[in-house]
This record gives sequence, structure tokens and C-alpha cells, in this order.
Amino acid sequence: QPRPVLFLVHGSSNSTRSSYDLTVPGKGEYSLMNVFARYGYDVWTMDHDGYGYSGSSGNNSDIASGVVDLKAAMPVVLKETGRQKVHFYGTSSGGIRAAAYAQAQPETVDRLLLCAFTYKGNGAAEIERRRQSIEALRASPRRKRDADMIRSIFTRDGHPSLYDLAVPEAIIAAEMKFGDTIPSGTYLDMAVNLPIVDPTKIKSPVLMLRGEFDGNSTHGGLPDFYRQLPNGDRQFVILPQIAHSAGYSTNRHLLWYAMKNFLAAPAPIA
Repeated sequence: QPRPVLFLVHGSSNSTRSSYDLTVPGKGEYSLMNVFARYGYDVWTMDHDGYGYSGSSGNNSDIASGVVDLKAAMPVVLKETGRQKVHFYGTSSGGIRAAAYAQAQPETVDRLLLCAFTYKGNGAAEIERRRQSIEALRASPRRKRDADMIRSIFTRDGHPSLYDLAVPEAIIAAEMKFGDTIPSGTYLDMAVNLPIVDPTKIKSPVLMLRGEFDGNSTHGGLPDFYRQLPNGDRQFVILPQIAHSAGYSTNRHLLWYAMKNFLAAPAPIA
């Protein structure tokens, strides 16, 4: 029988395979695709323009172009799976991409899961750092993303002990074959153009997930977005002992648990 479909949307700094189908030898399961395939989902993902295997059109792959990418992907996914709606999960700027798509194409979105999301970004340490690099981000459609930058993803929130040190090295091995630059558009959007998503226009059920130590948002900022969501079928979960990159965390099983429960929730009777 056709399985429910879960589509995973990647973030700013890594392509989709290292984001959602990573192998870390000897360290356990890090593939979110494997986990949810075992739970009974037909799991899909893709590289956005300029990442991984996608090649590049030369643009900076901002949030708006990410929505265009998703609009192009959905007819393929719906045809292949026979579904009319798809569950979406996005992390970091992938969450902004997924939410912006849900705002633009609500008829194809079933349940929406936003992890490490950023709404306005005010007071968030990582967003403030990006705001100091606006001119450089505007100057080029691509930015530097070398091995040291990948390692910094796991230290910038101040809690490197929440990750296994083998994880960034596995990502480096997977990503460096694509070169040491990636698109700058989502970083620029998050520095200059927030808020990008209007929560009042998100019609689907929504799960918001935030790591306890996530520098891309604040505990006070995201509830403002959550309160404005019009669908009563919504949840806000703070994941303990997790920083920004929940799927790479030692405690990633807490992410899987919250996602699984929300996706499997029975529909309310209206």
C-alpha cells in the first residue's frame, strides 16, 4: 500500500545527503531517511540549487528560489507516490524554505515540521553574527564553506560536547568533493530579510522544534510565531541537551520521538 510521504528540506551549509542520509562509521544511525523509512514513511529529499549534486544556475539560492525548487519537485513526488499531500520537515533555513512553500502551496502540505527555525532572529547570537557580514554576503552568490566552517557549526552554540566529534569529520568527507563554497542566499535572507514567513498564512498542522541551546533563535522569539498559527493542531517542543543541529546531536533520538508522535497523531474530529 502507498506509504505516507515525508519530504526533508535541507539547510544553508550542507547538501541533503550529508544532512539527512549521513553515514558515520561505528557511531550508530545518523540517517533521518533510514529512521523514518523504518517507521513506515516514503522518504524523499533533494539538493537545492547550487548544493551537492544539483549543479548551479548561478543564483544565490535564497529562500524564494528554494520555494521554486520545491514547486518543481512536488509534481514528481505526487505522481510517483500517488499522494495528494506530503508531510514536510525542514531544519534551520530548510525550515524557512518549507514554511515559505507551505504558505505558497498549502494544498500539497499535510503536516509541517519546523526544526531550528528562525522567525525574526532578534537577539539570536548566530543571526547577529550574520548581520555583521551583510556586505560580503551581498557581494557574491557563493560563500566560503570549508572544513573549518563545518566544524564551527558544532561549536558556535557553546556546547560542542552535545555532538560526537566524528560527525563533522563525516560531513567534511561527504561535502568537500563538491568544493569549498556554497550559495550565500539563505545567510543573506536571515541577515537582512527576516521575517520571511507569515505565520497567519500557514494553514497546515505545525510542529515547532527547538534545541535548548539553539543560537539561531531565542526562547522568546519563536513562541511569537507559534501563537499566530491559525491551525489548532500545533505543538511547540523544546529538545533538552540539544543545540542548533538536532539531527546530528548525541540526543537526536529525542528529535525522532517528537517527530514520529506528531506525524502519527490522529486527526481531530471537527
